[in-house]
Amino acid sequence: MGAVDAEHTVVDSPVGPLTLVRNPEGLCGLYMHLQRHLPDGARFGPRTDTGFDDVTAQLTEYFAGERAEFTVPLAPRGTEFQQRVWAALRTIPYGETWSYLQLAEHLGNVAAIRAVAAANGRNPIGIIVPCHRVVGSNGSLTGYAGGLGRKQFLLDLESPSAVGIQDGLF
Repeated sequence: MGAVDAEHTVVDSPVGPLTLVRNPEGLCGLYMHLQRHLPDGARFGPRTDTGFDDVTAQLTEYFAGERAEFTVPLAPRGTEFQQRVWAALRTIPYGETWSYLQLAEHLGNVAAIRAVAAANGRNPIGIIVPCHRVVGSNGSLTGYAGGLGRKQFLLDLESPSAVGIQDGLF
């Protein structure tokens, strides 16, 4: 994604500022403040505060516990393998978690578990492409580009026993 065809905005959320990046095809980035694997900001294109109403509305609904699936057009950029992993992430049901092994099995290649984990970690559209729903084989929280505190927050938000959202945690 080059700056020529992209533009971005920054919105507040319960997990801190989110940078939303889009190109003519759709949303191509959703990045958390200080997350790992953050691309150079020059690749986000110019900042604009218009045209992101659909994604900001859906994120607001998600954080309010009123949305389980996102319908905004997505345009993540990555290798063919990464695209397959990111598409598989979108099949993990809201409120559930899969292990990296289950994700690799879903993709039909258990031997690729490390590559699956690496692609998961490079997901450019956090939250909407729910890489936070992937945990260790024993159910433990493992790496998350946005930080384990945010991962736990998102999993708690999606859990059936979630009673509300606490602001200001991040």
